[in-house]
Amino acid sequence: MSGEQPVRVVVADRDASTRTGIRMALVEGGFEVCAEATTARGAREAVQRERPDVCLIDTDIEGGGLDAATAITSEAPGTVVVMLGSSADDDRVLAAVRAGARGYLPKDMNPARLGPALRGAVDGEAALPRALMGRVLEELHRRGRYGAELARLQVTLTRREQEVLELLDQNLETADIARLLGISAVTVRRHVSELLRKLGVRDREAALRLLRARP
Repeated sequence: MSGEQPVRVVVADRDASTRTGIRMALVEGGFEVCAEATTARGAREAVQRERPDVCLIDTDIEGGGLDAATAITSEAPGTVVVMLGSSADDDRVLAAVRAGARGYLPKDMNPARLGPALRGAVDGEAALPRALMGRVLEELHRRGRYGAELARLQVTLTRREQEVLELLDQNLETADIARLLGISAVTVRRHVSELLRKLGVRDREAALRLLRARP
């Protein structure tokens, strides 16, 4: 650890006690909390000023946490955005990924796990608790809207290919799918290529048109 620069974090949450708890957990874990914010605008200004490694944003912050995430990932691509929310349902997680966030952490998570989750996000991993990741993927499989169409076309997909297909149907880009599944963009592209081969089409748009067609 000698000579290693600490991961710098901006914490954006409207609740002072929550910010204090996060700061304490991160400092104890060797992070540097370089700024705090209470609004979406404040978060954007802090990121522009500090250029941190990570911005941890409350989804319900004044001004909209998801809007802030979208703006920050565009304005400061070198900063990883991770959302923090009191409710961690599947739709919120997918919305966070669409906004450019690399993860979504519940506010009631064990504070000791916050640091490792953020370090993983900086290293390119999806910052999602395992239990939450499982629920998201289970929901994607449950929805499985293309099961009948795939059967009609006599196409069999692996579990991972099915996950990628469901996320493509959510209009997610390659980088977003990689973040949510915790795999590399190269691996996502490989699964997409295999999907296209099995369906006999040239691109993902054609694949979705084929599957959305009704006989």
